[in-house]
Amino acid sequence: MKGSSIILDHLNNREAAALMIDGKLEDFLVENDLPTPGSIYRARADRPVKGQGGMFLSTPDGPAFLRQVKGLAPGTLLLVQVTGYAEPGKAIPVTQKVLFKSRYAIVTPDSPGLNVSRSIRDEDMRDRLLEIANEEMDGCGFGLILRSACADGDPEEIAEDIAAMRNMAEQVLQDTGTETEKLTDGDGPHLLAWRDWPGSCDVIRESGGFEAHGVLDALESVTSTREPLSGGAFLYIEPTRALVAVDVNTGSDTSLAAGTKANMACAKALPRALRVRGLGGQITLDLAPMPKKDRRTFETSLRAAFRADTEETILAGWTPLGHFELQRKRGRIPLKEILE
Repeated sequence: MKGSSIILDHLNNREAAALMIDGKLEDFLVENDLPTPGSIYRARADRPVKGQGGMFLSTPDGPAFLRQVKGLAPGTLLLVQVTGYAEPGKAIPVTQKVLFKSRYAIVTPDSPGLNVSRSIRDEDMRDRLLEIANEEMDGCGFGLILRSACADGDPEEIAEDIAAMRNMAEQVLQDTGTETEKLTDGDGPHLLAWRDWPGSCDVIRESGGFEAHGVLDALESVTSTREPLSGGAFLYIEPTRALVAVDVNTGSDTSLAAGTKANMACAKALPRALRVRGLGGQITLDLAPMPKKDRRTFETSLRAAFRADTEETILAGWTPLGHFELQRKRGRIPLKEILE
Protein backbone atom coordinates (compact mmCIF):
# COMPACT_ATOMS: atom_id res chain seq x y z
CA MET A 1 0.00 0.00 0.00
CA LYS A 2 1.62 3.24 -1.19
CA GLY A 3 1.36 6.61 0.50
CA SER A 4 1.43 7.90 4.06
CA SER A 5 -1.40 7.55 6.55
CA ILE A 6 -1.99 8.48 10.18
CA ILE A 7 -4.46 6.08 11.81
CA LEU A 8 -6.09 7.22 15.06
CA ASP A 9 -7.76 4.39 16.94
CA HIS A 10 -7.67 2.51 20.26
CA LEU A 11 -5.70 -0.58 21.28
CA ASN A 12 -6.75 -2.59 24.34
CA ASN A 13 -9.01 0.36 25.32
CA ARG A 14 -6.05 2.73 25.18
CA GLU A 15 -5.80 5.71 22.84
CA ALA A 16 -3.22 4.99 20.13
CA ALA A 17 -1.90 6.41 16.86
CA ALA A 18 0.02 4.76 14.02
CA LEU A 19 2.05 6.28 11.19
CA MET A 20 2.10 4.01 8.14
CA ILE A 21 4.37 4.83 5.18
CA ASP A 22 4.05 2.66 2.08
CA GLY A 23 2.43 -0.08 4.12
CA LYS A 24 5.16 -0.13 6.80
CA LEU A 25 4.72 0.93 10.41
CA GLU A 26 6.99 3.95 10.80
CA ASP A 27 5.89 5.11 14.24
CA PHE A 28 3.43 4.10 16.92
CA LEU A 29 2.14 5.86 20.04
CA VAL A 30 -0.06 4.34 22.73
CA GLU A 31 -1.48 5.69 25.98
CA ASN A 32 -0.16 4.40 29.31
CA ASP A 33 -0.76 4.94 33.00
CA LEU A 34 2.50 6.72 33.86
CA PRO A 35 3.10 10.51 34.02
CA THR A 36 3.39 11.68 30.41
CA PRO A 37 6.38 13.67 29.10
CA GLY A 38 5.33 17.32 28.90
CA SER A 39 3.24 17.19 32.10
CA ILE A 40 3.91 20.13 34.43
CA TYR A 41 3.90 19.87 38.23
CA ARG A 42 4.06 22.23 41.11
CA ALA A 43 6.55 20.15 43.10
CA ARG A 44 8.27 20.45 46.45
CA ALA A 45 12.00 20.00 46.94
CA ASP A 46 12.55 17.02 49.20
CA ARG A 47 16.18 15.98 49.68
CA PRO A 48 19.41 16.60 47.79
CA VAL A 49 21.58 13.83 46.38
CA LYS A 50 25.05 15.36 46.54
CA GLY A 51 26.84 12.53 44.79
CA GLN A 52 24.58 12.89 41.74
CA GLY A 53 24.25 16.67 41.86
CA GLY A 54 20.47 16.48 41.98
CA MET A 55 17.39 16.76 44.17
CA PHE A 56 14.47 14.45 44.85
CA LEU A 57 11.12 16.23 44.62
CA SER A 58 7.63 15.38 45.85
CA THR A 59 4.75 15.37 43.32
CA PRO A 60 1.16 14.02 43.47
CA ASP A 61 2.29 11.11 41.27
CA GLY A 62 5.31 10.10 43.32
CA PRO A 63 8.95 11.15 43.66
CA ALA A 64 10.67 13.05 40.86
CA PHE A 65 14.37 13.68 40.27
CA LEU A 66 15.83 17.00 39.16
CA ARG A 67 19.43 17.10 37.94
CA GLN A 68 22.01 19.90 38.19
CA VAL A 69 20.46 21.67 41.15
CA LYS A 70 22.10 24.72 42.74
CA GLY A 71 20.80 26.76 45.66
CA LEU A 72 17.53 24.84 46.05
CA ALA A 73 16.52 24.36 49.67
CA PRO A 74 14.34 21.46 50.86
CA GLY A 75 10.69 22.55 51.16
CA THR A 76 10.86 25.00 48.24
CA LEU A 77 7.98 24.88 45.72
CA LEU A 78 8.93 24.96 42.05
CA LEU A 79 7.51 24.26 38.61
CA VAL A 80 8.96 21.27 36.76
CA GLN A 81 8.15 19.41 33.56
CA VAL A 82 8.39 15.68 32.90
CA THR A 83 11.09 14.92 30.33
CA GLY A 84 10.71 11.16 29.88
CA TYR A 85 9.64 7.89 31.44
CA ALA A 86 11.37 6.50 34.51
CA GLU A 87 12.69 2.99 34.73
CA PRO A 88 10.67 0.75 37.08
CA GLY A 89 11.31 1.72 40.69
CA LYS A 90 12.99 5.04 39.82
CA ALA A 91 11.87 8.67 40.16
CA ILE A 92 10.18 10.66 37.40
CA PRO A 93 12.81 12.64 35.40
CA VAL A 94 11.97 16.35 35.34
CA THR A 95 13.47 19.70 34.35
CA GLN A 96 12.94 23.31 35.43
CA LYS A 97 13.16 24.46 31.79
CA VAL A 98 9.43 24.37 31.08
CA LEU A 99 8.30 24.42 27.42
CA PHE A 100 4.82 24.81 25.92
CA LYS A 101 4.80 22.92 22.64
CA SER A 102 2.19 22.60 19.91
CA ARG A 103 2.14 21.86 16.18
CA TYR A 104 3.36 25.26 15.02
CA ALA A 105 4.79 26.95 18.09
CA ILE A 106 6.98 26.34 21.13
CA VAL A 107 6.82 28.98 23.85
CA THR A 108 10.08 29.12 25.85
CA PRO A 109 9.62 31.22 29.02
CA ASP A 110 13.29 30.91 30.04
CA SER A 111 14.75 31.73 26.60
CA PRO A 112 13.57 35.11 25.23
CA GLY A 113 13.61 35.90 21.53
CA LEU A 114 11.56 35.04 18.45
CA ASN A 115 13.00 32.31 16.24
CA VAL A 116 11.98 30.41 13.09
CA SER A 117 13.03 26.83 12.38
CA ARG A 118 16.23 26.72 10.34
CA SER A 119 14.59 24.21 7.99
CA ILE A 120 12.44 27.08 6.66
CA ARG A 121 14.87 28.80 4.33
CA ASP A 122 12.60 30.99 2.21
CA GLU A 123 13.36 34.53 3.44
CA ASP A 124 9.94 35.93 2.51
CA MET A 125 8.23 33.16 4.44
CA ARG A 126 10.51 33.69 7.43
CA ASP A 127 9.66 37.40 7.40
CA ARG A 128 5.90 36.66 7.26
CA LEU A 129 6.19 34.21 10.14
CA LEU A 130 8.15 36.71 12.24
CA GLU A 131 5.44 39.30 11.61
CA ILE A 132 2.83 36.88 12.98
CA ALA A 133 5.09 36.06 15.92
CA ASN A 134 5.67 39.71 16.79
CA GLU A 135 1.96 40.44 16.68
CA GLU A 136 0.93 37.49 18.85
CA MET A 137 3.79 37.82 21.37
CA ASP A 138 3.60 41.61 21.69
CA GLY A 139 4.06 42.67 25.30
CA CYS A 140 5.20 39.23 26.40
CA GLY A 141 8.70 38.47 27.64
CA PHE A 142 8.59 34.80 26.71
CA GLY A 143 10.58 33.33 23.84
CA LEU A 144 9.04 31.62 20.83
CA ILE A 145 10.18 29.04 18.30
CA LEU A 146 8.13 28.60 15.13
CA ARG A 147 8.42 24.97 14.03
CA SER A 148 9.04 23.58 10.55
CA ALA A 149 5.31 22.72 10.20
CA CYS A 150 4.70 26.46 9.76
CA ALA A 151 6.01 26.14 6.19
CA ASP A 152 2.73 24.49 5.18
CA GLY A 153 0.47 26.05 7.81
CA ASP A 154 -2.39 28.52 7.43
CA PRO A 155 -1.40 31.94 8.85
CA GLU A 156 -4.57 32.15 10.96
CA GLU A 157 -4.00 28.69 12.42
CA ILE A 158 -0.38 29.56 13.20
CA ALA A 159 -1.48 32.76 14.96
CA GLU A 160 -4.12 30.85 16.96
CA ASP A 161 -1.55 28.23 17.96
CA ILE A 162 0.89 30.87 19.19
CA ALA A 163 -1.84 32.63 21.17
CA ALA A 164 -2.98 29.36 22.75
CA MET A 165 0.55 28.41 23.85
CA ARG A 166 1.20 31.93 25.16
CA ASN A 167 -2.02 31.89 27.19
CA MET A 168 -1.22 28.46 28.62
CA ALA A 169 2.29 29.56 29.57
CA GLU A 170 0.98 32.69 31.29
CA GLN A 171 -1.63 30.74 33.26
CA VAL A 172 0.86 28.12 34.44
CA LEU A 173 3.65 30.54 35.34
CA GLN A 174 1.26 32.81 37.26
CA ASP A 175 0.23 29.90 39.45
CA THR A 176 0.20 30.76 43.15
CA GLY A 177 -0.73 27.42 44.72
CA THR A 178 0.90 26.27 47.92
CA GLU A 179 0.61 22.49 47.59
CA THR A 180 2.03 19.96 45.15
CA GLU A 181 -0.23 19.59 42.11
CA LYS A 182 -0.27 18.50 38.48
CA LEU A 183 -0.94 21.69 36.50
CA THR A 184 -1.06 20.27 32.96
CA ASP A 185 -1.02 16.85 31.35
CA GLY A 186 1.34 15.94 28.54
CA ASP A 187 -0.24 15.35 25.13
CA GLY A 188 -1.82 11.96 24.41
CA PRO A 189 -1.16 9.87 21.27
CA HIS A 190 -3.76 11.58 19.07
CA LEU A 191 -2.54 15.07 19.96
CA LEU A 192 1.10 14.02 19.56
CA ALA A 193 0.32 12.63 16.09
CA TRP A 194 -1.24 15.96 15.11
CA ARG A 195 1.61 17.88 16.71
CA ASP A 196 4.66 15.99 15.46
CA TRP A 197 3.80 13.84 12.44
CA PRO A 198 3.70 15.04 8.81
CA GLY A 199 0.68 17.19 7.98
CA SER A 200 0.60 15.84 4.43
CA CYS A 201 -0.55 12.36 5.55
CA ASP A 202 -4.08 11.07 5.14
CA VAL A 203 -5.75 10.95 8.55
CA ILE A 204 -8.02 7.98 9.31
CA ARG A 205 -10.18 8.22 12.42
CA GLU A 206 -12.59 5.33 11.91
CA SER A 207 -13.04 2.72 14.62
CA GLY A 208 -11.27 -0.50 13.62
CA GLY A 209 -8.75 1.44 11.53
CA PHE A 210 -5.79 -0.49 12.94
CA GLU A 211 -7.16 -3.78 11.69
CA ALA A 212 -8.33 -2.43 8.34
CA HIS A 213 -5.00 -0.77 7.51
CA GLY A 214 -2.57 -3.47 8.65
CA VAL A 215 -1.42 -1.87 11.90
CA LEU A 216 -2.23 -4.92 14.03
CA ASP A 217 -0.20 -7.18 11.74
CA ALA A 218 2.69 -4.71 11.83
CA LEU A 219 2.60 -4.62 15.63
CA GLU A 220 3.04 -8.39 15.78
CA SER A 221 6.22 -7.96 13.75
CA VAL A 222 7.74 -5.14 15.80
CA THR A 223 7.10 -6.84 19.14
CA SER A 224 9.40 -9.61 17.95
CA THR A 225 13.09 -9.42 18.85
CA ARG A 226 14.01 -10.07 15.21
CA GLU A 227 14.16 -7.16 12.74
CA PRO A 228 14.87 -7.95 9.06
CA LEU A 229 17.37 -5.84 7.13
CA SER A 230 18.02 -5.38 3.43
CA GLY A 231 20.17 -7.99 1.68
CA GLY A 232 18.97 -10.83 3.91
CA ALA A 233 20.69 -9.57 7.07
CA PHE A 234 18.81 -9.09 10.34
CA LEU A 235 18.98 -7.68 13.87
CA TYR A 236 18.09 -9.12 17.23
CA ILE A 237 16.90 -6.37 19.60
CA GLU A 238 16.70 -7.59 23.19
CA PRO A 239 15.96 -5.27 26.15
CA THR A 240 17.54 -6.23 29.48
CA ARG A 241 17.33 -4.57 32.89
CA ALA A 242 20.59 -2.68 32.29
CA LEU A 243 20.58 -1.97 28.56
CA VAL A 244 19.20 -2.79 25.13
CA ALA A 245 21.39 -5.29 23.28
CA VAL A 246 21.38 -5.19 19.47
CA ASP A 247 23.03 -8.07 17.61
CA VAL A 248 23.72 -7.65 13.87
CA ASN A 249 23.77 -10.80 11.73
CA THR A 250 24.75 -11.14 8.07
CA GLY A 251 22.26 -13.91 7.36
CA SER A 252 22.92 -16.01 4.29
CA ASP A 253 25.43 -13.53 2.78
CA THR A 254 28.93 -15.05 2.91
CA SER A 255 30.75 -12.44 0.80
CA LEU A 256 33.80 -10.56 2.07
CA ALA A 257 31.75 -7.36 2.43
CA ALA A 258 28.82 -9.06 4.17
CA GLY A 259 29.63 -7.60 7.61
CA THR A 260 30.01 -4.06 6.32
CA LYS A 261 26.78 -4.27 4.31
CA ALA A 262 24.84 -5.62 7.29
CA ASN A 263 26.18 -2.89 9.59
CA MET A 264 25.29 -0.14 7.11
CA ALA A 265 21.79 -1.57 6.81
CA CYS A 266 21.61 -1.60 10.61
CA ALA A 267 22.57 2.09 10.75
CA LYS A 268 19.66 3.04 8.49
CA ALA A 269 17.07 0.77 10.12
CA LEU A 270 17.96 1.20 13.81
CA PRO A 271 16.14 4.50 14.60
CA ARG A 272 12.82 3.13 13.36
CA ALA A 273 13.37 -0.26 15.02
CA LEU A 274 13.93 1.42 18.41
CA ARG A 275 11.21 4.02 17.92
CA VAL A 276 8.33 1.66 17.13
CA ARG A 277 9.35 -0.60 20.03
CA GLY A 278 9.52 2.36 22.43
CA LEU A 279 13.08 1.52 23.52
CA GLY A 280 15.60 3.88 25.08
CA GLY A 281 18.35 4.11 27.70
CA GLN A 282 21.76 2.51 27.13
CA ILE A 283 22.00 0.66 23.81
CA THR A 284 24.92 -1.57 22.84
CA LEU A 285 25.43 -2.68 19.24
CA ASP A 286 27.24 -5.98 18.69
CA LEU A 287 28.06 -5.39 15.03
CA ALA A 288 28.96 -7.87 12.35
CA PRO A 289 32.72 -8.17 11.63
CA MET A 290 34.01 -5.37 9.38
CA PRO A 291 37.37 -3.67 8.73
CA LYS A 292 38.26 -0.84 11.10
CA LYS A 293 38.61 1.48 8.12
CA ASP A 294 34.82 1.24 7.62
CA ARG A 295 33.99 2.43 11.13
CA ARG A 296 33.94 6.12 10.21
CA THR A 297 31.54 5.46 7.34
CA PHE A 298 29.30 3.49 9.68
CA GLU A 299 29.29 6.30 12.25
CA THR A 300 28.45 8.86 9.57
CA SER A 301 25.53 6.77 8.36
CA LEU A 302 24.28 6.16 11.91
CA ARG A 303 24.49 9.84 12.82
CA ALA A 304 22.56 10.83 9.68
CA ALA A 305 19.84 8.29 10.46
CA PHE A 306 19.34 9.48 14.04
CA ARG A 307 19.37 13.14 13.01
CA ALA A 308 15.85 12.71 11.61
CA ASP A 309 14.59 10.75 14.62
CA THR A 310 12.17 12.18 17.17
CA GLU A 311 14.02 11.09 20.32
CA GLU A 312 17.34 12.56 21.41
CA THR A 313 20.11 10.00 20.96
CA ILE A 314 23.79 10.40 21.87
CA LEU A 315 26.33 8.38 19.90
CA ALA A 316 28.79 7.47 22.66
CA GLY A 317 31.28 5.59 20.47
CA TRP A 318 33.30 2.38 20.34
CA THR A 319 34.20 0.11 23.26
CA PRO A 320 37.51 -1.79 23.55
CA LEU A 321 35.68 -4.95 22.46
CA GLY A 322 34.50 -3.30 19.24
CA HIS A 323 30.88 -2.69 20.29
CA PHE A 324 29.20 0.64 19.55
CA GLU A 325 27.25 2.38 22.33
CA LEU A 326 24.34 4.80 22.26
CA GLN A 327 22.43 6.67 24.96
CA ARG A 328 18.80 7.30 23.98
CA LYS A 329 16.18 9.36 25.81
CA ARG A 330 13.45 7.26 27.43
CA GLY A 331 10.67 9.18 25.73
CA ARG A 332 8.32 6.20 25.55
CA ILE A 333 7.24 3.10 27.41
CA PRO A 334 8.47 -0.14 25.79
CA LEU A 335 5.65 -1.28 23.53
CA LYS A 336 5.89 -4.88 24.68
CA GLU A 337 5.15 -3.85 28.29
CA ILE A 338 1.95 -2.09 27.25
CA LEU A 339 0.70 -4.88 24.98
CA GLU A 340 1.31 -7.71 27.46
